[in-house]
Amino acid sequence: MSLQLYDTATRTVRDFVSREPGKVGMYVCGLTVQAESHIGHMRSYTAFDVLRRWLEHHDYQVSHVRNVTDIDDKVLAKSASQGIPWWAIAYANERLLEQASTVLGCLDPTYEPRATGHVPQMLALVDRLIKRGHAYRGGPGDVYFDVTSFQEYGRLSNRRLEDMQSSEEPTVPGKRDLRDFALWKGVKPDEPDDAYWDTPWGRGRPGWHLECSAMAQRYLGEEFDIHGGGLDLVFPHHENEIAQSRAAGYGFARYWLHNGMLNLNGGKMSKSEGNVIDLPSLLGRLRPVEIRYFLITPHYRSTVEFSQELLDDAAAAYRRIEGFLRRAAERFGAEDTGVGSDAPTDRAPLRSDFTAAMDDDLNTPKAIAAIHEAVREGNTALADDRDAAARDAARGVRAMLTVLGLEPPAEPGQTADLRQTVDTLVRVVLEQRDAARARRDWAAADALRDQLKFSGVLVEDTPHGSRWTLADGTT
Repeated sequence: MSLQLYDTATRTVRDFVSREPGKVGMYVCGLTVQAESHIGHMRSYTAFDVLRRWLEHHDYQVSHVRNVTDIDDKVLAKSASQGIPWWAIAYANERLLEQASTVLGCLDPTYEPRATGHVPQMLALVDRLIKRGHAYRGGPGDVYFDVTSFQEYGRLSNRRLEDMQSSEEPTVPGKRDLRDFALWKGVKPDEPDDAYWDTPWGRGRPGWHLECSAMAQRYLGEEFDIHGGGLDLVFPHHENEIAQSRAAGYGFARYWLHNGMLNLNGGKMSKSEGNVIDLPSLLGRLRPVEIRYFLITPHYRSTVEFSQELLDDAAAAYRRIEGFLRRAAERFGAEDTGVGSDAPTDRAPLRSDFTAAMDDDLNTPKAIAAIHEAVREGNTALADDRDAAARDAARGVRAMLTVLGLEPPAEPGQTADLRQTVDTLVRVVLEQRDAARARRDWAAADALRDQLKFSGVLVEDTPHGSRWTLADGTT
């Protein structure tokens, strides 16, 4: 296997070698569920879904852990301001997040732990850090990590400790150094009473960074292969995860992968700033598979500025791929071309340029380009009646789409029952048009074609008869 991945920790592209042959442990930071997810969040979800699918294509057994942060400053602040239990807010938004992930074709993670379900593991980690001299008790219920006790602090984000400044107030009672971060947070009078646990250090709740270290160790062990998340998590979240986990004596993650941001109006999408695009607002115009295509076509490490034009261009590009597959299925049958619900389950060989692109740090722009090249070749073969070449191209396109989670819906854009009804009505008009053409009544034939076009149905005359598509590209 020649898979190479960009490792944020070393700032190099490295050959990927799993810790255990044939198996991969991957932890990806999920969301803090204080609000509904947006399309920016889904970029991270789809990026690591593609990575998982590619690893599985290479016959790895992947243990994919993606956490849910259901207790956090933001969740508790929203609970206080709205008068709704914090756990109710978290659960409602967690459900919406799961729905968004499923709609966009992401595989379910192997495990999706909630932070509140792993307090014993967190307490054990805090106790270990205190005993090893890397953490200390502050105010009542507070425990802090001593960043000066860990010499490698700042290496992931390429920062020097002496250049770092804390964003907190000039003085924090019980805190030795303003750069130290909270492992455990003591009770606050303005937060819900049921958001705390009794501990040897006083009543409190977990710090954000502590949660992920404890959950990663619980499900993947003291050392695992890949830790992922958005680029905005490199500092301080992932930097602090490394510090507390390695200071505790654990190897932790061997590779660090980060996806770029999906920006809007020149800045990161943020609920707090009102600068977001919600998934439901897009689903009114586009199908989920088209939105997924938009999200994974750019390289996962690139920054993308969201625009409706880019989204529409992506949808149109996907429909061109889909149109070729539909034409091939009409010519050869779905079962023979690997298209539709009756597609064979055997894996078709992937193009070498597609495979090379994916092995090169998941270069999806080049991989998508390989798919479009196969579509171009397939369309040419269809036009030239080179059936074997066209059939092979269709099978190959389908195989590449499947690897990326971009399989065309069995009935694009509509249910099978609705398509059958529409197809029957359109066929009646096409038969009338064929009769008009047979008697050389070109005016009547053109009028019937124009009526269909006005209704959103486009007609294409081919050597094998007339075929129709909806104006949005579906058939």
